[in-house]
Amino acid sequence: MPKLLHTGQVIIDLVMAVDKLPQAGGDVLAQSASFEAGGGFNVMAAAQRNGLSVVYLGRHGTGRFGDLAREAMQAEGIQIGIAEKAERDTGLCVAVTDASAERSFISYIGAEGELSAEDLASVAAEAGDYVYVSGYSLLHVGKAQALVDWVLSLPKAIKVIFDPGPLVASPDEPLMNALLPRIDLWTSNAVEALRFTGAADIAEALTRLAQHLPAEVLMVVRDGPQGCWISQSGEPQHVPGFKVEAVDSNGAGDAHAGVFVAGLAQGLPALEAARRANAAAALAVTRWGPATAPGAVEVDALIREAGAD
Repeated sequence: MPKLLHTGQVIIDLVMAVDKLPQAGGDVLAQSASFEAGGGFNVMAAAQRNGLSVVYLGRHGTGRFGDLAREAMQAEGIQIGIAEKAERDTGLCVAVTDASAERSFISYIGAEGELSAEDLASVAAEAGDYVYVSGYSLLHVGKAQALVDWVLSLPKAIKVIFDPGPLVASPDEPLMNALLPRIDLWTSNAVEALRFTGAADIAEALTRLAQHLPAEVLMVVRDGPQGCWISQSGEPQHVPGFKVEAVDSNGAGDAHAGVFVAGLAQGLPALEAARRANAAAALAVTRWGPATAPGAVEVDALIREAGAD
Protein backbone atom coordinates (compact mmCIF):
# COMPACT_ATOMS: atom_id res chain seq x y z
CA MET A 1 0.00 0.00 0.00
CA PRO A 2 1.25 3.51 -0.76
CA LYS A 3 2.12 5.93 2.02
CA LEU A 4 2.51 9.67 2.33
CA LEU A 5 5.89 11.01 3.42
CA HIS A 6 5.42 14.56 4.67
CA THR A 7 8.60 16.64 4.64
CA GLY A 8 7.07 19.85 5.97
CA GLN A 9 6.99 21.32 9.46
CA VAL A 10 4.91 20.24 12.43
CA ILE A 11 4.63 23.16 14.84
CA ILE A 12 2.37 24.00 17.77
CA ASP A 13 -0.41 26.50 17.20
CA LEU A 14 -1.60 28.82 19.94
CA VAL A 15 -5.15 29.12 18.59
CA MET A 16 -7.16 32.18 19.64
CA ALA A 17 -10.62 33.42 18.60
CA VAL A 18 -11.37 37.16 18.61
CA ASP A 19 -14.10 39.45 17.31
CA LYS A 20 -11.51 41.49 15.43
CA LEU A 21 -7.74 41.90 15.32
CA PRO A 22 -6.29 44.72 17.42
CA GLN A 23 -4.90 47.86 15.84
CA ALA A 24 -1.14 48.33 16.08
CA GLY A 25 -0.33 48.93 19.73
CA GLY A 26 -3.82 47.86 20.79
CA ASP A 27 -5.27 44.92 22.68
CA VAL A 28 -8.37 42.72 22.43
CA LEU A 29 -9.77 39.89 24.53
CA ALA A 30 -9.97 36.41 23.03
CA GLN A 31 -13.05 34.21 23.45
CA SER A 32 -10.90 31.06 23.55
CA ALA A 33 -7.29 29.93 23.49
CA SER A 34 -5.62 26.52 23.26
CA PHE A 35 -2.41 24.84 22.18
CA GLU A 36 -2.85 22.49 19.21
CA ALA A 37 -0.52 20.65 16.85
CA GLY A 38 -0.55 22.47 13.51
CA GLY A 39 1.44 23.24 10.38
CA GLY A 40 2.15 20.05 8.45
CA PHE A 41 0.29 18.07 11.09
CA ASN A 42 -3.03 19.23 9.61
CA VAL A 43 -2.38 17.66 6.19
CA MET A 44 -1.06 14.46 7.73
CA ALA A 45 -4.03 14.09 10.08
CA ALA A 46 -6.45 14.61 7.19
CA ALA A 47 -4.76 11.94 5.08
CA GLN A 48 -4.46 9.47 7.95
CA ARG A 49 -8.13 9.93 8.92
CA ASN A 50 -9.08 9.12 5.33
CA GLY A 51 -7.20 5.86 4.96
CA LEU A 52 -3.68 6.83 3.84
CA SER A 53 -0.71 5.77 5.98
CA VAL A 54 1.49 8.77 6.82
CA VAL A 55 5.12 9.20 7.85
CA TYR A 56 6.38 12.52 9.22
CA LEU A 57 9.79 13.00 7.64
CA GLY A 58 10.67 16.12 9.58
CA ARG A 59 12.37 17.22 12.78
CA HIS A 60 10.74 17.53 16.21
CA GLY A 61 12.15 19.17 19.28
CA THR A 62 13.13 18.70 22.89
CA GLY A 63 10.74 20.55 25.21
CA ARG A 64 7.05 21.08 25.88
CA PHE A 65 6.15 21.85 22.27
CA GLY A 66 8.07 18.86 20.91
CA ASP A 67 6.22 16.66 23.39
CA LEU A 68 2.86 18.06 22.25
CA ALA A 69 3.77 17.49 18.58
CA ARG A 70 4.77 13.86 19.14
CA GLU A 71 1.72 13.14 21.29
CA ALA A 72 -0.59 14.52 18.59
CA MET A 73 1.06 12.50 15.82
CA GLN A 74 1.02 9.31 17.86
CA ALA A 75 -2.67 9.82 18.68
CA GLU A 76 -3.46 9.99 14.94
CA GLY A 77 -1.36 6.93 14.08
CA ILE A 78 1.18 9.01 12.15
CA GLN A 79 4.59 7.34 12.05
CA ILE A 80 7.47 9.55 13.21
CA GLY A 81 10.18 8.80 10.68
CA ILE A 82 13.09 10.55 12.41
CA ALA A 83 13.22 9.05 15.87
CA GLU A 84 15.91 11.26 17.41
CA LYS A 85 14.79 14.55 18.97
CA ALA A 86 16.51 17.78 17.99
CA GLU A 87 18.38 19.77 20.65
CA ARG A 88 16.00 22.75 20.39
CA ASP A 89 12.25 22.74 20.87
CA THR A 90 9.54 22.59 18.22
CA GLY A 91 8.36 26.01 16.97
CA LEU A 92 5.20 27.95 17.71
CA CYS A 93 2.54 29.71 15.64
CA VAL A 94 0.02 32.19 17.00
CA ALA A 95 -3.13 31.56 14.93
CA VAL A 96 -5.88 34.17 15.39
CA THR A 97 -9.35 33.74 13.88
CA ASP A 98 -11.69 36.75 13.73
CA ALA A 99 -15.49 36.95 13.48
CA SER A 100 -15.41 36.61 9.67
CA ALA A 101 -13.70 33.19 10.09
CA GLU A 102 -10.52 34.59 8.49
CA ARG A 103 -7.25 33.68 10.19
CA SER A 104 -3.93 35.44 10.70
CA PHE A 105 -0.62 33.87 11.73
CA ILE A 106 2.66 34.77 13.41
CA SER A 107 5.17 31.92 13.35
CA TYR A 108 8.43 31.14 15.12
CA ILE A 109 10.46 28.28 13.65
CA GLY A 110 12.19 25.78 15.91
CA ALA A 111 13.60 22.29 15.41
CA GLU A 112 11.35 21.62 12.41
CA GLY A 113 13.31 24.17 10.36
CA GLU A 114 16.31 21.84 10.16
CA LEU A 115 16.71 18.66 8.09
CA SER A 116 19.78 16.85 6.74
CA ALA A 117 20.42 14.46 3.89
CA GLU A 118 20.94 11.73 6.50
CA ASP A 119 17.52 12.48 8.02
CA LEU A 120 15.84 12.19 4.64
CA ALA A 121 17.62 8.93 3.83
CA SER A 122 16.45 7.36 7.10
CA VAL A 123 13.01 6.43 5.67
CA ALA A 124 12.72 4.54 2.41
CA ALA A 125 10.43 6.02 -0.23
CA GLU A 126 8.99 3.27 -2.41
CA ALA A 127 7.26 3.09 -5.78
CA GLY A 128 3.70 4.37 -5.47
CA ASP A 129 4.42 6.56 -2.45
CA TYR A 130 3.63 10.26 -2.28
CA VAL A 131 6.14 12.84 -1.02
CA TYR A 132 4.64 16.10 0.26
CA VAL A 133 6.78 19.24 0.00
CA SER A 134 5.74 22.51 1.60
CA GLY A 135 6.82 25.88 0.24
CA TYR A 136 7.64 26.88 3.81
CA SER A 137 10.48 24.32 3.71
CA LEU A 138 12.19 26.24 0.90
CA LEU A 139 12.54 29.24 3.22
CA HIS A 140 14.54 27.41 5.91
CA VAL A 141 18.27 27.47 5.24
CA GLY A 142 18.74 24.52 7.60
CA LYS A 143 16.77 22.15 5.35
CA ALA A 144 15.94 23.65 1.93
CA GLN A 145 18.94 22.54 -0.12
CA ALA A 146 19.09 19.04 1.34
CA LEU A 147 15.36 18.61 0.75
CA VAL A 148 15.42 19.74 -2.88
CA ASP A 149 18.45 17.57 -3.63
CA TRP A 150 16.69 14.55 -2.12
CA VAL A 151 13.44 15.19 -4.01
CA LEU A 152 15.28 15.53 -7.31
CA SER A 153 16.95 12.16 -6.69
CA LEU A 154 13.64 10.31 -6.20
CA PRO A 155 12.56 7.87 -8.93
CA LYS A 156 9.60 8.93 -11.06
CA ALA A 157 7.50 6.13 -9.58
CA ILE A 158 7.27 8.30 -6.44
CA LYS A 159 4.83 11.19 -6.81
CA VAL A 160 5.88 14.63 -5.56
CA ILE A 161 3.19 16.95 -4.18
CA PHE A 162 3.97 20.65 -3.80
CA ASP A 163 2.02 23.09 -1.66
CA PRO A 164 3.53 26.59 -2.06
CA GLY A 165 1.90 28.13 1.01
CA PRO A 166 1.51 31.89 1.34
CA LEU A 167 5.20 32.85 1.38
CA VAL A 168 6.44 31.39 -1.95
CA ALA A 169 5.55 34.12 -4.41
CA SER A 170 7.59 33.45 -7.55
CA PRO A 171 8.91 30.62 -9.75
CA ASP A 172 12.20 32.48 -10.20
CA GLU A 173 13.86 31.66 -6.87
CA PRO A 174 16.68 29.13 -7.59
CA LEU A 175 15.45 26.29 -5.37
CA MET A 176 11.87 26.75 -6.58
CA ASN A 177 13.08 26.76 -10.18
CA ALA A 178 14.99 23.53 -9.59
CA LEU A 179 11.99 21.83 -7.98
CA LEU A 180 9.34 22.77 -10.56
CA PRO A 181 10.19 20.07 -13.17
CA ARG A 182 9.82 17.32 -10.55
CA ILE A 183 6.34 18.25 -9.29
CA ASP A 184 3.55 15.75 -10.06
CA LEU A 185 0.76 17.46 -8.09
CA TRP A 186 0.37 21.17 -7.34
CA THR A 187 -2.08 22.08 -4.57
CA SER A 188 -2.74 25.66 -3.45
CA ASN A 189 -5.47 28.16 -2.79
CA ALA A 190 -6.42 30.80 -5.34
CA VAL A 191 -4.54 33.64 -3.67
CA GLU A 192 -1.31 31.63 -3.68
CA ALA A 193 -1.74 30.61 -7.33
CA LEU A 194 -2.46 34.20 -8.43
CA ARG A 195 0.53 35.56 -6.51
CA PHE A 196 2.87 32.87 -7.83
CA THR A 197 1.87 33.38 -11.47
CA GLY A 198 0.93 37.07 -11.52
CA ALA A 199 -2.40 36.05 -13.09
CA ALA A 200 -5.66 37.96 -12.76
CA ASP A 201 -7.94 34.95 -12.24
CA ILE A 202 -7.80 31.21 -11.60
CA ALA A 203 -8.20 30.23 -15.27
CA GLU A 204 -5.20 32.34 -16.22
CA ALA A 205 -3.25 31.05 -13.20
CA LEU A 206 -3.78 27.43 -14.30
CA THR A 207 -2.54 28.28 -17.78
CA ARG A 208 0.55 30.03 -16.43
CA LEU A 209 1.28 27.29 -13.91
CA ALA A 210 1.23 24.73 -16.71
CA GLN A 211 4.02 26.67 -18.42
CA HIS A 212 6.31 26.10 -15.42
CA LEU A 213 5.37 22.51 -14.59
CA PRO A 214 5.71 19.12 -16.33
CA ALA A 215 3.22 18.33 -19.10
CA GLU A 216 1.26 15.73 -17.12
CA VAL A 217 1.14 17.62 -13.82
CA LEU A 218 -2.15 17.60 -11.92
CA MET A 219 -3.05 21.04 -10.57
CA VAL A 220 -5.55 21.77 -7.82
CA VAL A 221 -6.47 25.36 -6.94
CA ARG A 222 -8.91 25.84 -4.09
CA ASP A 223 -11.52 28.62 -4.38
CA GLY A 224 -12.99 28.81 -0.88
CA PRO A 225 -16.73 28.08 -0.61
CA GLN A 226 -16.92 27.76 -4.41
CA GLY A 227 -14.92 24.51 -4.26
CA CYS A 228 -11.83 24.03 -6.39
CA TRP A 229 -10.47 23.84 -9.90
CA ILE A 230 -8.47 20.88 -11.16
CA SER A 231 -6.51 20.76 -14.38
CA GLN A 232 -4.38 18.22 -16.18
CA SER A 233 -3.16 18.31 -19.78
CA GLY A 234 -4.83 21.68 -20.35
CA GLU A 235 -8.34 20.59 -19.33
CA PRO A 236 -9.54 22.69 -16.36
CA GLN A 237 -12.65 21.55 -14.48
CA HIS A 238 -14.54 23.29 -11.70
CA VAL A 239 -15.61 21.06 -8.80
CA PRO A 240 -18.37 22.78 -6.76
CA GLY A 241 -18.11 23.21 -3.02
CA PHE A 242 -20.61 22.42 -0.27
CA LYS A 243 -22.75 25.02 1.47
CA VAL A 244 -22.01 25.21 5.21
CA GLU A 245 -21.90 27.80 8.00
CA ALA A 246 -18.20 28.61 8.45
CA VAL A 247 -16.81 29.49 11.88
CA ASP A 248 -13.05 29.01 11.35
CA SER A 249 -11.15 28.66 8.07
CA ASN A 250 -7.94 27.61 9.82
CA GLY A 251 -6.84 24.21 8.46
CA ALA A 252 -9.44 23.96 5.70
CA GLY A 253 -6.87 24.01 2.89
CA ASP A 254 -4.81 21.38 4.70
CA ALA A 255 -7.89 19.18 5.09
CA HIS A 256 -8.52 19.55 1.36
CA ALA A 257 -4.96 18.63 0.42
CA GLY A 258 -4.74 15.62 2.73
CA VAL A 259 -8.08 14.15 1.67
CA PHE A 260 -7.36 14.75 -2.01
CA VAL A 261 -4.07 12.84 -1.83
CA ALA A 262 -5.72 10.06 0.17
CA GLY A 263 -8.31 9.72 -2.59
CA LEU A 264 -5.69 9.52 -5.31
CA ALA A 265 -3.70 6.96 -3.33
CA GLN A 266 -6.83 4.80 -3.13
CA GLY A 267 -7.20 4.89 -6.90
CA LEU A 268 -9.96 7.49 -7.24
CA PRO A 269 -10.12 9.67 -10.37
CA ALA A 270 -8.98 13.24 -9.73
CA LEU A 271 -12.55 14.60 -10.08
CA GLU A 272 -13.90 12.26 -7.41
CA ALA A 273 -10.92 12.88 -5.12
CA ALA A 274 -11.55 16.63 -5.49
CA ARG A 275 -15.21 16.26 -4.56
CA ARG A 276 -14.23 14.38 -1.40
CA ALA A 277 -11.62 17.04 -0.64
CA ASN A 278 -14.22 19.80 -1.06
CA ALA A 279 -16.53 17.98 1.37
CA ALA A 280 -13.70 17.60 3.90
CA ALA A 281 -12.79 21.29 3.68
CA ALA A 282 -16.44 22.27 4.09
CA LEU A 283 -16.75 20.20 7.26
CA ALA A 284 -13.43 21.54 8.56
CA VAL A 285 -14.58 25.18 8.48
CA THR A 286 -17.56 24.35 10.71
CA ARG A 287 -15.17 23.55 13.58
CA TRP A 288 -12.73 25.58 15.63
CA GLY A 289 -9.03 24.79 15.44
CA PRO A 290 -6.35 23.83 12.92
CA ALA A 291 -6.57 20.03 12.50
CA THR A 292 -10.34 19.74 12.01
CA ALA A 293 -10.38 17.45 8.96
CA PRO A 294 -13.17 14.86 9.16
CA GLY A 295 -12.78 11.13 8.68
CA ALA A 296 -13.95 9.20 5.64
CA VAL A 297 -17.34 8.33 7.18
CA GLU A 298 -18.23 12.00 7.69
CA VAL A 299 -17.07 12.88 4.19
CA ASP A 300 -19.25 10.11 2.75
CA ALA A 301 -22.24 11.34 4.76
CA LEU A 302 -21.96 14.94 3.52
CA ILE A 303 -21.65 13.80 -0.09
CA ARG A 304 -24.72 11.59 0.30
CA GLU A 305 -26.65 14.43 1.94
CA ALA A 306 -25.73 16.83 -0.85
CA GLY A 307 -26.76 14.25 -3.45
CA ALA A 308 -30.13 13.79 -1.77
CA ASP A 309 -30.72 17.53 -1.90
